[in-house]
Amino acid sequence: MPLFEWIARKAREQGLAGATVLRGLLGFGAHSRISTVKILRLSENLPIVVEIIDTPEKIEAFLPIIDQSISEGMATLEKVRIRFYRSGK
Repeated sequence: MPLFEWIARKAREQGLAGATVLRGLLGFGAHSRISTVKILRLSENLPIVVEIIDTPEKIEAFLPIIDQSISEGMATLEKVRIRFYRSGK
């Protein structure tokens, strides 16, 4: 199972409010190597962003659960204002 899928599933298992996985078109990280989509070549090394939304306390409790499984990458914490959160029922 890809790491991004494992993280999203783990977030759901832990009862967090929501998670979204986004694949980037171009990016670079700590190694400064550019990863990009090219017409003649499809990269499997494209940037991935996993956004998880919940209270700061629940996010802080979740980070140690996934920390040991992430050998390369970055985690950031951002404040958001949630206007509504609905299931559509």
